[in-house]
Order: sequence, then C-alpha cells, then structure tokens
Amino acid sequence: MEMHAQADALFRRKRWFAFGLPALVLVYLIYIFFAFDIPGLVDRARMDNAQKLVSDAYSYKVHVTRDNRNDETVVAIEGERKGTYDPTATPDWVQMGEETIIDLGNGHLVTFAAEGRVTYDVPNYGVIEAQINGRQIETNLGDTPPDWINASGTRVAITTEAGRLTITRNKTEVFRYFTGWELFVFTLDSPYYGHGLGDILFGDRIDPARSNLSGAWQDFWGNAMWRHAEVAWALFETVLMAFLGTFGAAVIAIPLAFAAAKNFTPLLTIRFAVRRVFDFLRGVDGLIWTILLSRAFGPGPLTGALAILFTDTGTFGKTFSETLENVDGKQIEGIRSTGAKPAQVYRFGVIPQITPVLLSQVLYYLESNTRSATIIGAITGGGIGLLLTQAINTQKDWEEVTYYIVLIVIMVMLMDSFSGWLRRKLIKGE
Repeated sequence: MEMHAQADALFRRKRWFAFGLPALVLVYLIYIFFAFDIPGLVDRARMDNAQKLVSDAYSYKVHVTRDNRNDETVVAIEGERKGTYDPTATPDWVQMGEETIIDLGNGHLVTFAAEGRVTYDVPNYGVIEAQINGRQIETNLGDTPPDWINASGTRVAITTEAGRLTITRNKTEVFRYFTGWELFVFTLDSPYYGHGLGDILFGDRIDPARSNLSGAWQDFWGNAMWRHAEVAWALFETVLMAFLGTFGAAVIAIPLAFAAAKNFTPLLTIRFAVRRVFDFLRGVDGLIWTILLSRAFGPGPLTGALAILFTDTGTFGKTFSETLENVDGKQIEGIRSTGAKPAQVYRFGVIPQITPVLLSQVLYYLESNTRSATIIGAITGGGIGLLLTQAINTQKDWEEVTYYIVLIVIMVMLMDSFSGWLRRKLIKGE
C-alpha cells in the first residue's frame, strides 16, 4: 500500500509539472504582452520611417535644393559639398534655367518657378501647386490631402515612388533615390571620378601632377565623404581596445588566480579577499566601467581598454582559479620528487596543464571583446563605434551606417578566424 501511495504521489507531481509549467509560461507571456505594451508598440510603429531607413541603407539621394531667400539652386549628392555638381554639368534629368525642371521619371515632373512657386505633376493625381507667401505656404491641396502628402501652413512634404518634395519657407528640396553608394570611391571634385579601373591602370595620365595609381589611391583614401582613412584607423582602434583589454586582464589575472586557488593558497583570508575582488570587478558591467572611467580619465580608446581590462580581470580570475583547483596533483608531485625548485614546479607541473584552458578562454574573450569594443567606443569616443553613433545620430546618410555595420561584421569574422587559427596552432599544435 505504501508503495502504491508513493507511486500515486509521484504521478500526481508529474501531472502537475506537465500541466503547471506550460500554464506558468503562458501566464508569463500574457504578462509580458501587457507589461511591455505590445499593442501600443504596434500602434506607434512608423512603417513609413522604416521604409525610408531601409531605402537609405542601400541607395543614395541626389538633392535638388533651392534657397528661397536668394533663389539659388544647387544639385548635390547627399547634400554634401564634395558631391555638389557644377551648375553647367548637372544630371540630365535636371534642367537649370529661369525655371528649374526636375524629371523624376515615369511622368513625375517638379518645377521650381519664379517667386517661390513650385509645381509637382503627379501622374494619375494631377498638378500640385505651392506658393510661398511670406511665412506661409499656400497650396491647392484642400483640407483633406492624401496620406502620402503631409501639408501645413509652414511645411509641405510629398512622398511618391519617384522621390520626395519638401517645401519650407527657407528652402525647397527634391530628393531622388538611386541604387548604390555613389561617390564611395571618388568625389565629384576628383579628376578620377567617372574613370574605370582600366583607365587608371592602363590609360593615359589623368592628372598631370600625379601618376594615375598614386593619385587614384590618394583620392580614394582621402575621400572626404566616406572618410576611408578615418574608418580604417577607427577599426584599428577598436581591435586595439579589445587586444589591450583582454591580454592585460589575462596578465593580471594569472598571478591573482594562484592566490585565489585553494590548493595553492591555504590561507583562507587571502583567498576570500582575492575572490571578492574578482566578484566586484566582474559584477560591475563593462558599460558601467566605461562610464565611470570616462568620467575619471576622459574619453579615448585607452579608457575603453581599461573598461574591458577591469571586467575581464574578474572573469579570468574566477575561471583561472577554478582551473588551478582542478589540476592533477600527481604531475606536481612528480616534478617535486626530482628536486625541482618551486618556480620549476609551477613552470613544468602546473602551467602545461592550465595553458590550453587559459589560451582558449583568452582567445574567446578577445573575439567577444572585439564586438564589445564597438559599443564601448561609442561611449568613450573612440573606434568604429564612435563613427557609427555619429552616423546614426545625424539620420542623414544611412548608407554610411550600413557601411560601418558591414565593416564591423567583417572585423568580427576575421577576428573569429584569427582566434580559431591561433587556438589550433597554440593548443593543438596543428
């Protein structure tokens, strides 16, 4: 009878567990649904902004801008000074003159007329007219314009599949999208703009003052819009932060790990103190260390390296001390039996046992810290993280954000391959 009662109790517990756990998970998901305001998130979602962001990531905009104060019109790629077209050599879809006519394709025509007047001929809709009158913008849109038009007395924004037209009191601007990253290699003021690789390598000299190869490299490396030289240095700073922080932490943690290991430091007071130091260092998140150290030492890549060093010292210290506590004592006793000195015992009896674990941990954290250094650099003002944050904050050239993200992914992949290769060389001896 007692065995039957125990079996029944066991089955009841299993049934409660089988039904209770899914019910608990369901209750938690329902709580999250309302606590995180998922319905409100859906309502607040701006799909039009998301569409603009995605399109900006893989394309570039050509701006046709009229200053309504002096009636001067400028055509520029991404609105950059280095991407400004000469007034006599504008794209063929922009006709400059007393009236500037902008052909956006598929029948979409925008006209900058005199005295602040603008028209936009939209196929299957009609001609939209706008007139700047003092501080106000007068239009023929009526009281209920369509969803793709945002109009008020001081600003009009029209977005179609062909482009965007924005009218304010100070300026009238047309954006037209083109696929690709224009001016990625050369800016418009470079004599090599528009020349292919074959012209540069095998053609006649393009710039009389420089050889083709040297001049093309200088103009590419010093590209004022994409800043390739600054980006390369920022990537180097990011890797340097990860390298200094990771290996600096390993160098500090190794001797402290011996003081925290039970079989190497019998005195409980020392072990307790060192282990609490490890807990404190790794208990404070790396981003918190970054903020504290940037206030203490100022911004810069060295501050980011110190933040990584502080956090990883605590992590390495705990990992290394646990590894030391699990070493094989027979090997140590065997070295001692030969009359070896303490330093030789550590060198030949302990280090060979813990080296594979130490190297594996250090190389893994080097790879991981390469990613972390991007975020840390955004706070401390160094590395590729700073450039990425600046590009995001401007909300102007999202193709630059894509460029930096692609470089970060490539950097992490290369570090992963490098650490894997180094791990095989040092640990497996391949």
